[in-house]
Amino acid sequence: MTKNAPPVRIALVLHGGAGTIDRNSMTPEREREYRAGIENALRAGHAILQTGGSSVDAVEATVRVLEDDPHFNAGRGSVFTSAGTNEMDAAIMDGKTLRAGAVGALEHVRNPIVLARAVMEKSKHVMMVGTGAEEFAKRNGIELADSKYFFTQRRWDALQKIKAKAKAGADGSEKFIISEAERHGTVGAVARDSEGNLAAATSTGGTDNKLPGRIGDSPVIGAGTYANNATCAVSCTGDGEFFVRAAVAHQVSALMELRGISLPEAAEQALGEAKRLGGAGGLIAVDKDGNVALPFNTSGMYRGYLRDNGKFIIDIYK
Repeated sequence: MTKNAPPVRIALVLHGGAGTIDRNSMTPEREREYRAGIENALRAGHAILQTGGSSVDAVEATVRVLEDDPHFNAGRGSVFTSAGTNEMDAAIMDGKTLRAGAVGALEHVRNPIVLARAVMEKSKHVMMVGTGAEEFAKRNGIELADSKYFFTQRRWDALQKIKAKAKAGADGSEKFIISEAERHGTVGAVARDSEGNLAAATSTGGTDNKLPGRIGDSPVIGAGTYANNATCAVSCTGDGEFFVRAAVAHQVSALMELRGISLPEAAEQALGEAKRLGGAGGLIAVDKDGNVALPFNTSGMYRGYLRDNGKFIIDIYK
């Protein structure tokens, strides 16, 4: 007679963007708002995992909460392009099947991560962008929103600061005008469910003052998002162009598979490759055994994860 197998360890990790997040410039009220947003997202994902739901369902639910929260640069809180519009990207990947869906340059989809999943499950494609992606959203009954829904005064003011400085003949370096936390940001989640399946999801409004049509690493499978049951699930945040060039998310998996190193070591090495090219940021990851990693090389990263005892750990600063 064989003994019952022990329950599989569930895991959930999320991030809300990495950058220059200065403790001294963060008001207590604003910090509470960020922490509450992270906790709400963790609760949404945890509610699915603890009742035997799938990792794909969990990461989608977690990211949806962050997309609806105007504090984070995704969905409703997205930054503005140089043309004063919002353009959003997202991706999701199922580590069990290696199926993936991604969307880019969306202007009217309330929850880009929902559309990314629809691309994965209801189309023969991996990535769809722009008006074609939005038409696909309409055909599949995915909620759209007027551009006014995505307007937030804080993001608009940040864009105006950049433009005013450029008009005054400044050197064009945005980092002296607004913080890195304002200039970029991404949200993401990775999970391991009770059957041992991994999934990753990432969503972003991109970088402040980006050219219309710019696509970063978030929706690029293997760059900002990756999941494989054999190794790990990864979601990245930071200077997207460098994360694309270094294929950071897949690099974590490849290092584990080909070099046999641990998740924390692989995550640090992959992140280091982006830094070597000139990019700063961070990532979250969970491996096939439920171990997690949350490295970043900036002064802060909005982040949270679920401990084995069910307690949520939430942090912002280094």
